[in-house]
Amino acid sequence: MRSISGTTYICGLIGNPVAHTKSPAIHNFLAEKTGFDLAYGAFPVDTGRLDKAIPGAFALGIKGLNVTVPYKQDVIPYLSEIDPLAEKIGAVNTLVRTENGYKGFNTDMPGLLRALERDGVSVKGEDVIILGAGGVARAAAMMLETAGAEGVTIMNRNTDRAESLASSINEICGRSFAHSLPVSAYHRLPLDARYIVIQATSVGMHPDTEKAVIEDPEFYKRVKIGYDLIFNPPETKFMKLCRQAGADSYNGSKMLLYQGIIAYEYWTGLSVDDDLADACYAEVFK
Repeated sequence: MRSISGTTYICGLIGNPVAHTKSPAIHNFLAEKTGFDLAYGAFPVDTGRLDKAIPGAFALGIKGLNVTVPYKQDVIPYLSEIDPLAEKIGAVNTLVRTENGYKGFNTDMPGLLRALERDGVSVKGEDVIILGAGGVARAAAMMLETAGAEGVTIMNRNTDRAESLASSINEICGRSFAHSLPVSAYHRLPLDARYIVIQATSVGMHPDTEKAVIEDPEFYKRVKIGYDLIFNPPETKFMKLCRQAGADSYNGSKMLLYQGIIAYEYWTGLSVDDDLADACYAEVFK
């Protein structure tokens, strides 16, 4: 067992709830294998206490924090600085201690990109569908634009929300990159087209595992690769429908892994290679 001393870097996760998190397993495994003197825990922050939590963590000398729901947007006013990508996405999930406060980063979307790359999926020049129009969908769309995707179609049950998100993304990008389409209108998609589809809603998450945003097999004839950001269960109904239609599908566990790895690299200055990443994945998601 690693020893913890007065010089140990203390890092952790803030959010509400945090009891289910796999982040301590990821970071403490990496610290053990790299020999870096770091310990990571989970800190629940009650509603209305974020304004105390961030300066309190800084006062206590905490070196870095991950941020999960519901605070990825709410934390921004309490930062001394924000990375341009996180500002563009509009959400922060990693805080790095600086002399004057915490600098905010978003490692979720770089984590998704690294996960896709490790699974052999390139988004460059591809047409992508995003199911959902929330904060995760926004972040995914911004990542896709940065990574060179041809365009994204945002599909959501609430059409106004999808239209608003597409308009906001296009304004930031300065071009017509995002389009919206009601979920019920998937039949308008060309039948001969093949899309990478990112499932960015909570539909199908444990314990309600027998649902998908779109359940008609006709939609899945248009899917080339399906990527569900849910990791529990390991195979969602969306993934099953993709595979039944002959498309490869993946869950969100590698995104979770790589967002953690990138945060760890920010905090320690180390680089985590593919072998260590694979070992961490096997340990945490075994």
